[in-house]
Amino acid sequence: MRVLFAHGFEGAPDGGKPTYMREELGWEVVAPIMSSNGWNIEQETSVLLEHIDADDFDIVVGSSMGGLAAANASQMRPDAEFGLLLIAPAFGLAEMWHNRLSEEEMKHWESSNSYLYRGFELEMILGWDFMETATQMSWPKLNHPTVILHGIQDDVVPIESSRKIADIDAHVIALMELEDGHRMQGSKQYFATAANLYLNSQTR
Repeated sequence: MRVLFAHGFEGAPDGGKPTYMREELGWEVVAPIMSSNGWNIEQETSVLLEHIDADDFDIVVGSSMGGLAAANASQMRPDAEFGLLLIAPAFGLAEMWHNRLSEEEMKHWESSNSYLYRGFELEMILGWDFMETATQMSWPKLNHPTVILHGIQDDVVPIESSRKIADIDAHVIALMELEDGHRMQGSKQYFATAANLYLNSQTR
């Protein structure tokens, strides 16, 4: 199984999910640094497109914001052949930020072109381009068979966003709702199951 893996906003190419895929599942995993072109969703999507255009993959896997980037790559490369495995994908990214910040904070971010982001392990200045691209790219149209894994206790990306996509996009084969939080650390055993759902759908 040849896999292109897109880590989340605060993830890493050698994080727990791609490591599990390599060491426990025996998958051949290509995991780029998603912020290598910049931090907004358009720039992160461009990282995946560079790999998709240069190589062949059985499945593109994306976690959180990497999941949204993978979904946008699906929209932009309809003729490429791969399946999607999205783990707590950040659909509705713009809405999440509007819910996180007040209207006054949003206006200050836009006028100053600067927002100090403090995450679990990350601190950086984000320009307003982050919100501009999020507004344009929060709800991409899928063009590839897709399996979504999402934790029902996710307090970062609402599971309702994945339910919305599953309801409106016929390319979603399955939405697996799991007893887990956003980081999905207790759900790695379902990765192979999700991949097999896609592979089995291609042999019917």
